[in-house]
Amino acid sequence: MMTTEKTAVISIGRIYCDLIFTGLDELPVLGRELFARDMEIAAGGGAFIAAAHFAHIGRPVALLARLGTDTFSRDIGDKMAQSGVDLQFLEHAADAGPQVTVATVVGQDRAFLTRRAGAARPSTLDAAFAWDRARHLHIAEFATLHEMPDLVSRARASGLSVSLDPSWDASLIYDKDLLNACAGVDVFLPNLEEAEAITGHSDPEAAIRALAQAFPIVALKGGAQGAWVSSASGLHHSAAQKVPVVDTTGAGDAFNAGFLDAWLQRQDEQQCLEAGIAAGSLAVQAAGGAPKVTAAA
Repeated sequence: MMTTEKTAVISIGRIYCDLIFTGLDELPVLGRELFARDMEIAAGGGAFIAAAHFAHIGRPVALLARLGTDTFSRDIGDKMAQSGVDLQFLEHAADAGPQVTVATVVGQDRAFLTRRAGAARPSTLDAAFAWDRARHLHIAEFATLHEMPDLVSRARASGLSVSLDPSWDASLIYDKDLLNACAGVDVFLPNLEEAEAITGHSDPEAAIRALAQAFPIVALKGGAQGAWVSSASGLHHSAAQKVPVVDTTGAGDAFNAGFLDAWLQRQDEQQCLEAGIAAGSLAVQAAGGAPKVTAAA
């Protein structure tokens, strides 16, 4: 139901055209050609995938991003229009594309090759922060905050809570100033590899306790190991669901949407974890990170 109640999430980050190759027995190596049994072309990037899962859950959500005008961008733009995500803050610009990610998936292992294009800051930023329905800003990758270091302070000045998924970027994840740059973030959402890179701790509980010194809430995603959350009430863990895995691309972003939707409803930490795991489990059962749109959706 359309109201002016402040319940909506703004999801910000780059949008990619994901070329996802599945049905592989091994990852590519130099000098050899592999043949995948299946391939999916999908809209990708953490901002859109999380937004699509928010929409699937029923949480009002707008995507704040730039999209190219090239063939790849037009194709995924058509797909995004069917997702239920509000695209009023989507800027179309020639220099914003093509942004392409080639993903090869073998079981639960993945390898990515990505090209970024243009600047990250959308011309619609001011309009998004002035949106009368906005309640929360989700930043889908630290690279976006790195390019727009005023994002968190502007969001908080607009009365929004803020979450951030650092997302793997080898050029940034080891930055010693990363935690300082994230000051003001309410919910930090790394996976195990990112948490280890940031803290130096390979043990999940040691890593999350270190991150808890910088953030009020940390939700740590462990894939088949489940997930952990640290908050004022302590440390909690939930096991992963046993589901058939087709493609793990976007599972972390789906978890983010489930967890944050429950958190925005002020559910307790265990419920937030379970909601995140349920959303992540949905994502891994199909190629592409976003939920499949059906007539019943």
